[in-house]
Amino acid sequence: MTEFESTADSLAGLRLALFCDSYIPQLNGVSLALQRLVAEVRDRGGAVRVFTTTDPHATRDTEVRRWPSVPLWLYPEHRLALPGRASARRELREFAPTLVHAASPFGVGLAARAAARDLGVPFVASYHTSWSAYTRFYGLGALRQFSWRYLRWFHNSAARTYAPSHAVRRELEAHGIVRTAIWSRGVDTDRFTPRHRSLALRERLGVDGDAVLAIYVGRLGAEKGLAVAARGMHHVARSAGQRVVFAIAGDGPYESTLRRTAPAGTIFVGRLSGAALSEFYASADLFLFPSTTDTFGNVVLEAQASGLPVIGAAVGPTRELLGETRGMTFPPGDAEALAARVRELADDPARRRAMGAEALAFARTRTWDVVFSELFEDYARVMGRTATRARQPQPA
Repeated sequence: MTEFESTADSLAGLRLALFCDSYIPQLNGVSLALQRLVAEVRDRGGAVRVFTTTDPHATRDTEVRRWPSVPLWLYPEHRLALPGRASARRELREFAPTLVHAASPFGVGLAARAAARDLGVPFVASYHTSWSAYTRFYGLGALRQFSWRYLRWFHNSAARTYAPSHAVRRELEAHGIVRTAIWSRGVDTDRFTPRHRSLALRERLGVDGDAVLAIYVGRLGAEKGLAVAARGMHHVARSAGQRVVFAIAGDGPYESTLRRTAPAGTIFVGRLSGAALSEFYASADLFLFPSTTDTFGNVVLEAQASGLPVIGAAVGPTRELLGETRGMTFPPGDAEALAARVRELADDPARRRAMGAEALAFARTRTWDVVFSELFEDYARVMGRTATRARQPQPA
């Protein structure tokens, strides 16, 4: 066995080298989850060093190593670096990790794979982005099958591949990826809570009387299903009955298109964080999540913790979070069905409240403490199983 033994309270002996292409100050579901992972390891007595890409807004941190990077041409907010094998091996040898974790199969992740194998350190990976699904939205559909071959090659070299949901785990296994496990996501129910509901904010957004506030929070990208949301809300705006105000928080490359195509009166509040984000969630009445590409949907869990029913595309990860009683689903890409669900909940405040209560009760069971305890216990299993063979460097 290794010196590291996971318990609920202590990670003494763990030295984690975390390789990722997306990290703070970038703000997205991946970077925030990884930031929390780093904090949890340190809080429990382990050591972490992050190996990632340069960022013009990053502040200096001696435990974050940044390699020169460039914006990804199709996804400018995401940066790509390809550190040399010798450089990565030298950095790892200096840190002396007991476990290497790659959170990307490209760029920095490739360096992690090679260096870990060179030094004989146990290597795990996590799957955060549905790369094959993204190819459809960026004109690269022909690459879909190649992407799965590449992902098999990368992930099957790991002692474990962590998926954020059971639906994604099943998808990975269906495409030949082995040795999978779940690393789910949690939510801070002190930060996201119905207690932050603000009548003053609703008034500023023009939500008065019996009007219903439907919101979206997240990156404004084509792959998020926002064209479907815009068409659906046009249907809602044209229908009689309950008045619905549509408000959007976030920014991204699709924003200018969305401003042109969203219904008149749609409110864009920009990127929110901290108390302003908590207040925005809690002051709404329902949450829209039209994405078919997310591997988990962190914002869904934040909305649920804020007491909101969710209307989401009927794909595996979203169905897991909504269950039968915490919201409603619609066929992916079907704007009219989305509109029908919005109208149904807008006209039925009692059902909205019941679904919101179910969502809140569910979110309160998804604590980060439990999520990370399960991950760290699996880290220990991986390190125990690989400790003997990991003492000798492996061929590339």
